[in-house]
Amino acid sequence: MNQLQWKMNSPLGDLYLVASEKGLQSLYWKKTAGIPLASSLTGKDGAIKILKQTETELAEYFKGQRQDFDVPLDVTGTDFQESVWKQLKKIPYGKTVSYTDIARRIKKEKAVRAVGTANGKNPICIIVPCHRVIAASGSLGGYSGGLERKEALLRLESTYF
Repeated sequence: MNQLQWKMNSPLGDLYLVASEKGLQSLYWKKTAGIPLASSLTGKDGAIKILKQTETELAEYFKGQRQDFDVPLDVTGTDFQESVWKQLKKIPYGKTVSYTDIARRIKKEKAVRAVGTANGKNPICIIVPCHRVIAASGSLGGYSGGLERKEALLRLESTYF
């Protein structure tokens, strides 16, 4: 499988996008080891097209022009992780929910801690909006990209502050 990585400069720092010809596989704040960086986003390779679409949609998101993403995803996880990520995608732009809310939505009310772990293993930040999940107390909770970025993303979506 052909995988390529692209470094995108965003208002919150560098983002590293990894795609296959099927879809976006990861979006992290750090480079993914072992996957080559694309030299440009020109060409007809399927992964290049996915990377280009992702960069365009993210640029629109950061400008406040996009609330939902259309780029196809190519991610795999455990059944539990995938059920959590599916719920994360349902959190509307500009809204937040708690880890407890996600646990209830997947009908695993006692699995709040496991929901937090699955949330932390989300391979596609921003597009699968794990930053919209906060602690039941109303505090920010955690975020793989750091709490400053989580706060900035929520501020961008005008939900938290």
